[in-house]
Amino acid sequence: MRVVVTGASGNVGTSLLEQLAGEESVETVVGAARRRPDIDLPKVEWVTADVARDPLDDLLRDADAVVHLAWLFQPTHRPEVTWQSNVVGTQRLLEAAARAGVGKVVVASSVAAYSPRHDAEPVDESWPTHGGSPASYAREKAYVERLLDDFEIRNPETAVVRMRPAFIFKEASATQQRRLFGGPLVPGSLVRKRLIAAVPWPAGLRFQALHSFDAGAAYRLAVLGDVHGAFNLAADPVLDAHRVGELLEARTFPVPARLVRSGLSLAWGAHLLPATPQLFDAVMQLPLLNTTRARTELGWTPWRSSAEALETLLSGLRRGADGETPPLSKKSSGPLRSHEASTGVGNRP
Repeated sequence: MRVVVTGASGNVGTSLLEQLAGEESVETVVGAARRRPDIDLPKVEWVTADVARDPLDDLLRDADAVVHLAWLFQPTHRPEVTWQSNVVGTQRLLEAAARAGVGKVVVASSVAAYSPRHDAEPVDESWPTHGGSPASYAREKAYVERLLDDFEIRNPETAVVRMRPAFIFKEASATQQRRLFGGPLVPGSLVRKRLIAAVPWPAGLRFQALHSFDAGAAYRLAVLGDVHGAFNLAADPVLDAHRVGELLEARTFPVPARLVRSGLSLAWGAHLLPATPQLFDAVMQLPLLNTTRARTELGWTPWRSSAEALETLLSGLRRGADGETPPLSKKSSGPLRSHEASTGVGNRP
C-alpha cells in the first residue's frame, strides 16, 4: 500500500507517520511538506510540495490513499493567503486525486467546521458544518466541507473520510503552538504550577482535546479500514475552568468573555498576538463532540484523556519543547513570513 500524507511534518503528520511505519500492509509513505525535514523515518519518502502551487499529479501517482493534513494558520492579517493555501490547495489536491484514481481520501476537517451550539449536549456527525464565526480558520474548514460534498458526488468510487477533531496536543508541538497562537511575547513560565495563585478564565469556556498520537491512530484506522464519512475525535473529559485549574494547581475565576475578546482584539490589532479575536469567538461557540461513531465504526479508543493531552502541552511549554521537523522546531520559530506558518495539522482549532 502506498500512502501520501500532505502536511506530514506537522503535529498530527509526524504522529501518523510513526504509526503507519508499523503497518505491514503499508509499503511506502510519501511525506509531502513545503519544507523538507532533514530526518529519516521508516518507509517514509520525503517530497517537497506546496499543495497551493506545485504540480500534484506525480505526487499522487500510484497512491492507494492520500491523507490531507496541510494547513496554513498564518498570516492572520492576510486571509487571502490562508484561503489560497487551505481552500484552493485542497481543491487542487482533490482534483489531482480524482485524476490519479486514488481509492481513499482522508481529509482533516475540524470541530470548528461545525455550526455553533450553546448548550452542553454533544453533537454527532450530522450537525451542520457552516462554521462558527467569521474567523478564517472556521470559514475555511467549513468551505472545505463543501468541496468534499462536491468531490463525493463527482467521484463516488473514491472513499472520502472527514476527520473532525477537537484540540490536538503533544509535548513536541509546544513551541509550534505557542508561536501560532500565543506569539513570542507569551512566555512558557506563565503555565508553571503554583506560579500564579489565581487564573482568569473566560466565563462559559469549555472545550475538548486529544493527544496527537491518538489522533494519528484514528487517521491510521481511517486509512486501513473499510470506512467512509465523517468522524468526531475527542477524548474525555470536557475541559473547563475546574479541570484546567486542577492541572495548573491554581484557583480560577470567571472573566466576562467580552473583556477577554477586547483585550485579544487590541493585541491582535497591534500585531502582538497571532490569534484573532474572531478565533476566540469560534472557540467560545464550539459544540461538544459525540465520538460514538469513531469508537464503534472506526474502532478508535483514545489511550490518553483530554486532561493528559493538555498536560503534555503545558509540560512542553514549561520546558520549551519542540520537534525535529520545521513546523515543530525552535529553529523555525523566529519572526514569521507569510509562507512559513504551515502547521500541517487539522486538527487543531
